[in-house]
Parts: sequence; C-alpha cells; structure tokens
Amino acid sequence: MKQSPDALTVRVKPRSGKPGVEIGASGEVVVRVHAAAVEGAANREMTEVLADALGVPRSAIRILRGEKSRTKRIAVGDLSVEEVRARLSGNSPTPAGGRRP
Repeated sequence: MKQSPDALTVRVKPRSGKPGVEIGASGEVVVRVHAAAVEGAANREMTEVLADALGVPRSAIRILRGEKSRTKRIAVGDLSVEEVRARLSGNSPTPAGGRRP
C-alpha cells in the first residue's frame, strides 16, 4: 500500500540560464526555469522540469500553495518527500515507463 502524498517545499528560480533541479545547500529543492514569472509560465515550466527529473507524468505534479510565489508547496502523485529526494539525488530507480534526464 502506498503512502498518501506528502507536500514538498520547492523554490523556483525563473529566468535561469539552464533549466534543472538540484538540492540546495540547506536541503531545499531548487527548480531553475527559463521562463519569466508571468502569467503562470514559470509554473508550467517548473512542472515540466520537475516531472522530467522525477520520471513522472506532468499531471502528477500539483501546486498546493504558492501559485504566485517563488516558494511553493507541491505534491508529486503518491510519492513521499523521501521518495522524491531519493529520485532527485539518483538513489532510486525510475519506475518502468518513467523518464530520466
């Protein structure tokens, strides 16, 4: 049985030179996107970049809080915070059919 989804805190850096996902110095998840924070463009790109990095469909990423803020609370399907961090650090295999950058 899977755990219920946890909320993960994510910091979005719009207008970055190279999109990507990393774990910051203090342990926060940082998502860099090309798009500016205008009319939801950065949120859409954040969803794409994060989904690709985690090997999940874009529809699995839900913004729970912070739609108009750089700091957001998100849920990733039914993955726990620990599973998300493990996938981002490369310590967990991507499920069959999943994508990996």
